[in-house]
Amino acid sequence: MKIPALHSWNVSLSGAAELQEELRERVRFRTFSRSRVRYVAGADIALGPARDELIAAVVVVDFRSLEVVETRVLSHPLVFPYVPGYLSFREAPAVIACLRRARTPIDALLCDGQGIAHPRGLGLASHVGLWAGIPTVGCAKSRLVGHFVEPGRRRGSVSSLVYEGERVGSVLRTRDNVKPLFVSPGHLIDHEGSVQLVLACSTRYRLPEPARLAHMAAGEEKRRRAA
Repeated sequence: MKIPALHSWNVSLSGAAELQEELRERVRFRTFSRSRVRYVAGADIALGPARDELIAAVVVVDFRSLEVVETRVLSHPLVFPYVPGYLSFREAPAVIACLRRARTPIDALLCDGQGIAHPRGLGLASHVGLWAGIPTVGCAKSRLVGHFVEPGRRRGSVSSLVYEGERVGSVLRTRDNVKPLFVSPGHLIDHEGSVQLVLACSTRYRLPEPARLAHMAAGEEKRRRAA
């Protein structure tokens, strides 16, 4: 997958904040069309055993069958410290490097992180989406910002995640009687489309299948390196 450089990753914390403010203005929302999607990928990150590198995994599945068509895993130097609100500067370089190795034409990407549900409107999914130029969705297990009303207990129940008076995401139940996920548009997709995509990729588990498989792939590589 060809991904041109959007900016340098060699930035200070204040520079990162300024860059987030600038890039958030480039995020675009588009109506989601299932008919245009053939391959969906999930991306996840694990901290390497030596704790000086990240292990990135991207798993691509067929959108209709959810069968795996490609898996890419790599290690990447750790270039940014863990600072809440700046996760993309730590993890996005590794995700992007992994995406560059993918040979399958990816139509949409699910990231284990936030999209626009972020203090400065630019979480991991939005940042990666701007680099890759594909629809991206943040699919997080916990809330970073905003408030919401608990959705119903049945699969598909959803409520709005609101931050500073604006909807920034959805609180979505992907299985009956399990904790909801915090789903937010990253780039080139809207709220409704983000929910539709996550639900379409969710089966027996809380996490949508591409993201779940990427999480497993990163974890397996971490264990292999630690052995």
